[in-house]
This record gives sequence, structure tokens and C-alpha cells, in this order.
Amino acid sequence: MALLLSIETSTSVCSVALHDNSKLISVMEIHQEYSHASKLGLLIKEVMNLSGVKIEKIGAVAISSGPGSYTGLRIGTSLAKGLCYALNIPLVAVPTLRVLATKFANVNTADALLCPMIDARRMEVYCQLFDAAMGEVEPIKPLVVEQKSFEEYLNIKPIIFFGNGAMKCSEVITHSNAKFLSDINPSAAELGQIAGKKLDKGEVEDLVQFVPHYLKEFFFRKAVESLNEVK
Repeated sequence: MALLLSIETSTSVCSVALHDNSKLISVMEIHQEYSHASKLGLLIKEVMNLSGVKIEKIGAVAISSGPGSYTGLRIGTSLAKGLCYALNIPLVAVPTLRVLATKFANVNTADALLCPMIDARRMEVYCQLFDAAMGEVEPIKPLVVEQKSFEEYLNIKPIIFFGNGAMKCSEVITHSNAKFLSDINPSAAELGQIAGKKLDKGEVEDLVQFVPHYLKEFFFRKAVESLNEVK
């Protein structure tokens, strides 16, 4: 596998990493909201300088494909595509919630289900349910969180909720098997780890056709319903 540059911009945390044969060479993060447009290019330059590698040497770029911040995903994807076009190298995309879950899966000693959550306004989140081996229990979905959300699973075993949308849900989901963790964010370090395996299998994106997975239809539908109610 060639050198892989990974870009993660789906939340307020902006991160960039460089891997070589799935081995992490360097990673840098900026925890500053609304900084992606001005800082991402500089972050890439810093990672390459820190690694002692010229940008022309990378063999692929990995991007977090969403869901997440519309602006953040758009900025990350645009820069990733630009690099791929300029260097004639492939683009690898990984769902954001899998990136987030992988970050925590390595320390899941309770054999609990994992539920990464990304904030999506009010009591809405983007979420997905994984088992302890990172198998998909439920697909990615937008969810308005209620007291009985995930109850059928919580009645059987613990679920660990984490990500920037999780803590607000702790006030609603009060089941004894529900565990909530703060300050867990998706990172380019885990993104590159997953993307490297996809690259080895030849699982790359069509540069022309690829767009992030915004899940915007959910919000559009609710807006139309609200408009109809006013009429």
C-alpha cells in the first residue's frame, strides 16, 4: 500500500493524518469551530513537513464521507478531490460513524453495543449501532431521540453512546444500560486505518461522481411538513 493522506472534517474538529502500510506516521488536529476553510491546507502542510514527506509522494487520499457538518464535509471533500486530480491518485471514502466507532472499539472491554452519534440540531442526531466486533446492527440514520429510543437493545445489553451528539441524549435516554461518554471525536488517525484496508482491496471512489453522505433529505422533509402545517 502507498502512503495514504487522510482528511477528517465532519465535525468541529479538523484532523489530518499520514499512514504508511496502515502504520500511523503522523497526525495533527485542530479543535476550533469554523476553522476548516482557513486551517485545513495548513494542517496538511504541517503533517507532511512533520513526516518529512513531499506531497507528491502520497499514493491516495482518504476522506470521511459523512454524515456530519455540511460545510465541513464539503470543504474536506473539495480539497481531497483537488489533490487526487492534481496527483492522479485514488480517493477512498469511509463513513464518519464507522470512523468514530473504530476510535472507541479498541477499548470496549464490556462487549457492549456501540452507538456513535453526531449532533444534528435540537434532539436530532445522526447515529448507527455496531456490535463489539464492529458489525453493523443498524444502518446509518437520522434520529429524533426519545426516552424509548434503543430500548429493545438496552433491555438486553449495555450500549455506549459517544460523539458530539451523545451527551444531550443522556437527559432523555435514562435506561440503566445506557452509558454516555463525552469528548470522543472522529479522527484522521482511525480514518486512515480503515481506508488503508479499503485501498488494499481496490475499494476507491469515482472522483467525478463522489459526494459526501449529508442525509439532508431528513431535514428537507421536515421543513416541507412544517410549511404545509402553516398553510
